[in-house]
Amino acid sequence: MPKVKAAIIGSGNIGTDLMIKIMRTSDVLEMGALVGIDPASDGLKRAERLGVATTAEGIEGLVKLPVWNEIGVVFDATSAGAHARHSAIVTGAGKVMIDLTPAAIGPYVIPVVNGDDHLDAANVNMVTCGGQATIPIVAAVSSVATVHYAEIVASISSKSAGPGTRANIDEFTETTSHGIEKVGGAAKGKAIIILNPAEPPMIMRDTVFTLSSGAEEPEIAAAIEAMVAKVNAYVPGYRLKQKVQFERFGSNNPVRIPGIGTFEGVKTSVFLEVEGAAHYLPAYAGNLDIMTSAGLRTAEKIAARRLTREAA
Repeated sequence: MPKVKAAIIGSGNIGTDLMIKIMRTSDVLEMGALVGIDPASDGLKRAERLGVATTAEGIEGLVKLPVWNEIGVVFDATSAGAHARHSAIVTGAGKVMIDLTPAAIGPYVIPVVNGDDHLDAANVNMVTCGGQATIPIVAAVSSVATVHYAEIVASISSKSAGPGTRANIDEFTETTSHGIEKVGGAAKGKAIIILNPAEPPMIMRDTVFTLSSGAEEPEIAAAIEAMVAKVNAYVPGYRLKQKVQFERFGSNNPVRIPGIGTFEGVKTSVFLEVEGAAHYLPAYAGNLDIMTSAGLRTAEKIAARRLTREAA
């Protein structure tokens, strides 16, 4: 079947891993070009060896490549600061932008939560690695209960946090918090990221706390377990680290949350582990793997719709 050609801006860890995922696993996308700014980067060298068009002149170099006119989907794996300009050029040329930075220009997309809602958007934002891992859990609780507050803690190996991740930490917390509310359905969200220098490097761990009312513990646990299975379908290393934990607060022992007030109901604690597929990145870099997997899943849905329309 025909495929849609994709370009990736950013030849670092995320961009290179995404390139390999497309080439190895996608039935809908094919690599058109890998874009960087360092001609000596491992990603560009690897792309050249694989026969993929490359440029070290950034997006200016991309639009000069002969393959540019054939590109249908462009992934941005650079930084939030650079994304606005990249998006303007890409969407201005009638191509779809998949944003892997926390720039949040387009709508937030979590494939298993709202992946079908924005297939016609010119720019979609993949939130953050922590968002991709935890927002599905918040959404699962929201599907059966009213979530008054949700807090997530994403712990990743410092070795898996490259220059782009470190430069975007402020945007990470802000974008993830908004995603918890807008997509996860929590009335109030909070996000924390921890870069852990442990040796050997730790696998990504995520903790999700929700305070909810309107549903009993078994119903909440079943919704969470079903959601974990859905994410695991495209991120095989995504799993519960232990059973979902509950604590109930009644009128005799309410919890008080600064800025929110007194809460009575159920506190749900979810402990996740995300192991990477090790296509290019080490297995401990689940934080990067879940981003590339989510971006690929979203782009494939968008590309499949485009191919269907063209066939019609």
